[in-house]
Amino acid sequence: MTVDAVEALYARGVTDGLPVVPPTRPRVAQAVAAAGRPADELIAEVPPGYGRATVERIAVNAVMAGCRPEYLPVVIAGVEAMCDDAFDLHGLSGTTDAVAPLFVINGPIRKRLDVNSGVGAFGPGWRANATIGRALRLIWANIGGARPGTISMSTFGQPGRYAYCIGEYEEANPWEPLHVEHGFAAADSTVAAFAGEPLLVISAPRSRTAEDILITVARGMESIGHCKAMGLGDTLVVLAPEHARAVAGDGWSKARVRRFLWEQLRKPVKDLIPGKDGGEGLAESVLATFADPETDETLIPKFRAPDNLKILVAGGTAGRFTAVIPGWSFPNAPSSLVIKKIR
Repeated sequence: MTVDAVEALYARGVTDGLPVVPPTRPRVAQAVAAAGRPADELIAEVPPGYGRATVERIAVNAVMAGCRPEYLPVVIAGVEAMCDDAFDLHGLSGTTDAVAPLFVINGPIRKRLDVNSGVGAFGPGWRANATIGRALRLIWANIGGARPGTISMSTFGQPGRYAYCIGEYEEANPWEPLHVEHGFAAADSTVAAFAGEPLLVISAPRSRTAEDILITVARGMESIGHCKAMGLGDTLVVLAPEHARAVAGDGWSKARVRRFLWEQLRKPVKDLIPGKDGGEGLAESVLATFADPETDETLIPKFRAPDNLKILVAGGTAGRFTAVIPGWSFPNAPSSLVIKKIR
């Protein structure tokens, strides 16, 4: 690597603000070979500009991000996931919200590639997490055209727009892991794409029962969007192993956790009126879209359905925390979690 090559890539506007690895022909060829697919195979057209993401063009961005060649199948599956219509990368590209594609890796490949799912899972220090997440962000910008200040118009942005990638801590998960819950085999390796805001970390160090822990989590989740925001879509609830073990130890299933949180986060119409008790509220036209808003006591759910709450386990084994990753937090936001198998 030479300073001149790095500076040339800065001048071309293909970095994320940090230095990148020059994508020499040998490096790119190595990555393509590791994918085991033709260099000119079209994987997806990447929104918002719908640039053609061939295996070779994906490899170029993966090399620049610092990926090892063996990471390329994961990056390719991530491209497939974020370019799925259900994810709505086009809408995500132009929103003013602080969402970014978060990638969750499941299955045996986590161990083979040393993907971090434990202590500091969302933080620095693991090459696989950092460079896979970064590669997918570069692909979104360089192939899709979502560059800040042009098409990408997030008011604040967020650190996850550099890299946002974790593994699920399946070994500490007392329930089915995310990919199995969505119909994949435990032996499958998968990548999930989720449109996520930054982490909201909720501490419940003295709560010992499932109900006490989850009531605390629900109270923390009231702030998503704003305290009167309702009708929201997918959100991730990431239990650290201590919380997961305590909740499952009380006999609670994932379905029960989802239902309980969903019920706790309903509010009556009378509490959602703009200006009541001060602050933001929902317009009557929005309230009218909910089922049976007949009386002031009708309960309106913060999330459209219990299944919009996606439960997984990650983080260090010490610490009674749950991290909530809000989704694209406005009513009827179109993005859904999408999972793709790694080939």
